[in-house]
Order: sequence, then structure tokens, then C-alpha cells
Amino acid sequence: MYRLLARLHFPTMDAGMTTPFLFCFGLGYSAQALAKLLLPLGWRVAGTCRSAQKAVQLRQQSIEVCVMDNVHALQPPYPFADASHILHSIPPGEESDPVFHLHEAIATHAALEWFGYLSTTGVYGDHQGEWIDETTPPNPGQERSRQRLNAEKHWLATNLPVHLFRLSGIYGPGRSVLDGIRQGTARRIDAPGQVFSRIHVADIAAILLASIKKPFPRRIYNCADDVPALQSDVVAYGCTLLGVPPPPEIPLAEAALSPMARSFYTECRRVRNSRIKEELGVILQYPDYRLGLQAILEAERINKNG
Repeated sequence: MYRLLARLHFPTMDAGMTTPFLFCFGLGYSAQALAKLLLPLGWRVAGTCRSAQKAVQLRQQSIEVCVMDNVHALQPPYPFADASHILHSIPPGEESDPVFHLHEAIATHAALEWFGYLSTTGVYGDHQGEWIDETTPPNPGQERSRQRLNAEKHWLATNLPVHLFRLSGIYGPGRSVLDGIRQGTARRIDAPGQVFSRIHVADIAAILLASIKKPFPRRIYNCADDVPALQSDVVAYGCTLLGVPPPPEIPLAEAALSPMARSFYTECRRVRNSRIKEELGVILQYPDYRLGLQAILEAERINKNG
């Protein structure tokens, strides 16, 4: 599916081989993208979601699913028993990581080779547009980022083979600026110099797959494309692809943004991605937002035309 697959040379499953088993705490957007890569390779994939309706949809994709939320907790016999790989993408709450209390059970019942934790580049805080990499000391300015950093520290303090993936802004099919433009909700915010780093969901899956193939416990990987860009430029390019006029730019001070949306404009950094390339051999399929948006639109056209 992605170019990286041909380079990883996963062995064909023989009758005597143990089936690799990925368990996902949170079968969200990124986890499902990874599952779509692994299932054709003969992997068993299971995980949690928050609703019975979503569980039905996921089971139709050959994924084993159990519901886990504030009411439904995982109990023995644990569904992650014998998992060879675990991916954790559930965000921490105000008090704690909702999965961390299971770390001893995971260590006892899983046959872990790899544990991936999806975090955020927000843990680096504001760097006034300067480039940062994995050696940059975290300095989160937002409470949600401080919670992520605390969760990172807790998992790294365990004896599990933890790998940290700090994600930039995620986009992809069904979750891109193209959708906002069509819905009439996309706005161009005039914030000079306020660039954001992004990552296509297909490239996230490829990075995770490369790490699974070449595990390096306790390693941190930034997941970002090559071109940090202005939000207004991304919207304008999306409008060009759809053949519609771009909305006028709105000064940041005058934009009616939610507190969450406005908080993103309080920090600015450019995220280096050299480590995923040099250590994991990743070649980004979508190294900039232009290529990513073009591919999304082309896939939509192909699906529409059958």
C-alpha cells in the first residue's frame, strides 16, 4: 500500500510461525491506518474503542474490538494477553493516563516486543518559529501538552519496550482542509510567521511500521513532514485544488476562535524529522501538504468514479 512496505521485507507467515499480534488502546484514526497495513501481512489486530456502534464497524474490518470507556474497564482475562505489540493512542485525562494502571498487567500477560505511545510535538512548547528536534528539552505551555509529557515519563519509567512518537498536526482522507472548505467552515487566519508542522496519516502508519521492524526501546521520534506552513497557505491551496475562491484572510485578533483553536496560535515551532529518516529509513510518501492534499483529492475522484 505504501512504498515503505517493499523496503521492510516482512517474512511470509509459515505454518509454524507465531502470528504477530497488535493490540491498540484506542482504535482511532492513526491506529486504524496501521491496522490496514498489518492485516494483509497476516497480523492479528485487536483493540479498544468507546462505543458499541464503532466496534461493529471495526469488526467488519477483521479487527477484534472491545469497548473501553469511563464505564467499561478491561478485566481479566485481558484482551491484550499474548500481544507481541501494543499501540497506545488514548489521550491522558486531567488526573492520569487511563491506561497506565494496566502497565503491570501488560508486563505480566503480554509477550511484548514493542510498545508505541502516540504523543504530541506540543510537549516542546513555543520556540518562536525555530527548528526543534528530539534532543530539544520539552517545555510544554499548554495543560494538555503537560499531561502528555507526564504520560510519556510514566511509560518510560516502566520496564516495557516503550517507543515515543510525537505527532504534529494529523491530516488525511476525511480529515483535511478539503473537508472544511466544502463544509464552508475553513477560514484563513492572518498570523504572519505562525507556521505549523503536519503529518499525513499514511506516513504515521509507515513510521510506526518501520519502528516495529527496527525497534529501539526508549527512543523518541518526531513525526512531521518536511514543510512547516502557514494555515492560510494550506487553505488557499485546498481552494485552488477544488476550484473555489479562497476565503478572505482574517486577522488573528479578530478571528472568533474557540479557546482550543486559539491556543494553537500561542506557540510556533518547526519540527525536524531527520531521525525517522536516518534511523528507520522512512521515505515520506507525502513530504509536504501539497502532495498530501493532491493525493486525497485524487483518491476521492477514483472512489467516486468506481
